[in-house]
Amino acid sequence: MTLSAGAPITSTENLLLEYIYKLERHRHGRSACRIRLSLLQPMNRREHHVRAALSTFDGLIRRLKGQVFALSNFDIVVIFKDVAIDEVQAAMIKLRFLFDDDPALMNEEDEGRASFVEWYVVDKDYQTLLRMAQGLVNDDIQRRTQDKARAAEEAAAPQRQKRRDPLTPALLAKLQNALMGADLANMMRRQAICAVVGQAPPQPLFYELFFSIGELQETLLPNIGLDSSPWLFQELTETLDYRVLSLLNRHDDRTLSGDVSINLNVQTLLSQDFLTFDDGVKSSQRGTIVIELQKVDIFADLNAFLFARDFARERGYRICIDGVTVDSLPFIDRGRLGIDLLKLAWDASLVEGKLPDGSPLADYVRKCGPSRTILCRCDAANAIQVGQSVGITLFQGRHIEQLLAAETARLRGGPATAARRRS
Repeated sequence: MTLSAGAPITSTENLLLEYIYKLERHRHGRSACRIRLSLLQPMNRREHHVRAALSTFDGLIRRLKGQVFALSNFDIVVIFKDVAIDEVQAAMIKLRFLFDDDPALMNEEDEGRASFVEWYVVDKDYQTLLRMAQGLVNDDIQRRTQDKARAAEEAAAPQRQKRRDPLTPALLAKLQNALMGADLANMMRRQAICAVVGQAPPQPLFYELFFSIGELQETLLPNIGLDSSPWLFQELTETLDYRVLSLLNRHDDRTLSGDVSINLNVQTLLSQDFLTFDDGVKSSQRGTIVIELQKVDIFADLNAFLFARDFARERGYRICIDGVTVDSLPFIDRGRLGIDLLKLAWDASLVEGKLPDGSPLADYVRKCGPSRTILCRCDAANAIQVGQSVGITLFQGRHIEQLLAAETARLRGGPATAARRRS
């Protein structure tokens, strides 16, 4: 089979194919399995689900009994020595328990349905295994080509936007009722804020917890523009604040443990809901929670913010101002506002290293504090390079998530790369 010249040799699919080629002379005593996470519903193959599935094979990798490959389509391929078959079988039981409510497993016995797990005896099924890997490489090439074409089309026609109906008070009430009664734990997102120094791997400091407004919109009201009315949207975010606080208070939810940041409204900080949440937080834990407040919300009622800030800081919470852009940055004085962190959104104009008033960005970062300025929405490597050039050391965004996934795969000792984060 001939592969396209543009095949990315560092993709997990290519690493898998290369590994299988090397197995040709070492087939005896090895087996393989393909775990079809791609068959699961989207809500069951988010990043933390894939991470949990991969972690079941950590012991196998540490004891050099196998290799694990996390593919770009969410599937996982495990190639292992036969002496580890019991360990792999136990991992399968754990995975089936993890996803037992998904239709892909509930209806697995239906005739004509693809199996959740495909097994291979390398010595006997080598050619079948090889063809499977070759097909995965070609699928990945086709997927990358389609992604590039889609990105080019979007860049060529940025004015083409999906038309949505405006949000009305009646629809907002309906949405709020749905949100209050729904289990939103699976829709909670985590994104790391990391220290990145030079070429060293990113070191997570804390994780922002948030609901994806876009995903909520597509799930609950796909034809409604949730941000069409700023005042109604503000009401919606206050409802989401309450749900975030409720989930954080659920101590059985391990995905919400550790150092975290949460987006809240100033009014939420002054509400009974926050007092109830605060009562359930141990004093030692408050220092691990960063409260992110939007710039617009802060300056809409500065007196309310100052009162809420003092209350939160006295309780031990840290405060971050979010929603800062390069245009508004010259008007934000972190020290005078009495907040701990400032989050600046990446913008291509930052490449010039100057603020709109012509002053050096590096001087502002130095005054604000390099370890108190977070450059967010870093979706490409150049954002890290520009940030570091002006003294920023804290970063957040999709590129950071990719670097973390690559480092996690490296520490596991195998060539696999973690599944890509889907927005």
